[in-house]
Amino acid sequence: MHRYALSGLLILLVAACDRAGESASSLRTDAHSGNKTLRIAVIPKGTTHVFWKSVHAGALKAAQELGRVEIQWKGALLENDREGQINVVQDFVAQAVDGIVLAPLDSTALVPAVVQAREAGIPTVIFDSGLADESVTVSYVATDNYNGGAIAAREIGNRLDGKGNVILLRYNVGSESTEQRERGFLETMRKEFPGIKMLSDDQYSGTTPLEAQNKALELCNQFGDKLDGFFSVCEPNTMGVLGALEQEGLAGKVKFVGFDPGPQLVQALADKKIHGLVLQDPVAMGYESVKTLVAHLRGEKVQKRIPTGEIMATPENMNDPQIKKLLDPEQAN
Repeated sequence: MHRYALSGLLILLVAACDRAGESASSLRTDAHSGNKTLRIAVIPKGTTHVFWKSVHAGALKAAQELGRVEIQWKGALLENDREGQINVVQDFVAQAVDGIVLAPLDSTALVPAVVQAREAGIPTVIFDSGLADESVTVSYVATDNYNGGAIAAREIGNRLDGKGNVILLRYNVGSESTEQRERGFLETMRKEFPGIKMLSDDQYSGTTPLEAQNKALELCNQFGDKLDGFFSVCEPNTMGVLGALEQEGLAGKVKFVGFDPGPQLVQALADKKIHGLVLQDPVAMGYESVKTLVAHLRGEKVQKRIPTGEIMATPENMNDPQIKKLLDPEQAN
């Protein structure tokens, strides 16, 4: 009797394993056919700025168009909280989401978390800011940030007729996107505008407008009587510099180019306190990132690098339809 009971138990176990295998295979087939609802975690660098709200809107738009896709949106509390973002990634891995769309706060610190996700069978698409090891990711969806810095250099250089003194205010160590903007700006300025002198190009603003304003005030106090131009590399950075220039009575006098829009920055552009804003397409960034990841999960080939474009807005062209749309991008609630 015991021998027969054991044989019966073995048959049941084999049958259960077969059913489990069939179930896993069914889930994979469902993902490829679009019959399974995919849970996609979208992890921005932050959640408060207009840029990230527009990325969120693009991600939701892609999910709605694709069908059977659920967006789970979560970011760290602060844009310099590397450990917090790593924890967010690890939490989503523990929840066994189907895929991750990530804007890494640090190009190297986030690599182990993405490797951990891949080992758990969860692919990652990177957006906005690159990862040091691209081999562990599916694709990279972003602005050409080097070119964004280059067109900023040309805008300031041309407005100064190739002569004058300029400050570059950096953002945060490890932020690949802003590091590329900084490099593009400096290399273009040195190559194309040898008559322009950099008064300061090694100071970091920090990740909030208040930190950026305090750092910009220090620089204005140090170089104010010599200052002809100023470049800031992202939205909070630009907000802070604008506040400092206004406080020092330099707004409109100094040729100021920033990155990304926001209601206050767009008004400053109209008032000619800002002479240029490099615009990205954050809605397209969120949209293309989610579409790319879902295509990968459904067995389709995807591009390793997907550019989303960059363009300069000025007081002179800000009412052009294409520019106007990017100055006031759609935002998620």
